[in-house]
Amino acid sequence: MRRAPLPAESLDEADRAILTALQDGFPLSSRPFAEAGKHLDLGEQDLIDRIVRLREIGAITRFGPFFDAAAMGGELCLCAMEVPKERFDDVLALVNAHPEVAHNYERSHRLNMWFVLAAEAIGDIERTATAIERETGLTVLRFPKLEEYYIGFRVPL
Repeated sequence: MRRAPLPAESLDEADRAILTALQDGFPLSSRPFAEAGKHLDLGEQDLIDRIVRLREIGAITRFGPFFDAAAMGGELCLCAMEVPKERFDDVLALVNAHPEVAHNYERSHRLNMWFVLAAEAIGDIERTATAIERETGLTVLRFPKLEEYYIGFRVPL
């Protein structure tokens, strides 16, 4: 998990174009990287290599689809933990080892670890949060989604 901003020279024009374009979606086709690359004046393998690099340097934390877990019979929950600074990396590894963890962010706050649990079935959130508590010895605060709002969030680059 990246904890410091990237140096300004870490991203070139093509990287920024990729990050901007792919916020709007990704082609569903037999060769999606080739199709997306055409719109960015990049070859298929160059686009793949650049996305891998963006992940490796911490410019992106993941590359993949977002599914509506609730619409598919599952559930989502925002969670927070108060993690002692000296244990943060160890707890981070334990939390992130669970496949239900969709995002995990460090914050400068008493509740310094925030993550989203996305589960395939009702009850899996509670099972996973309880397992994390058992593994870490720390309380997982649960903030279940009560209502969904679409805000059209985009990161300007």
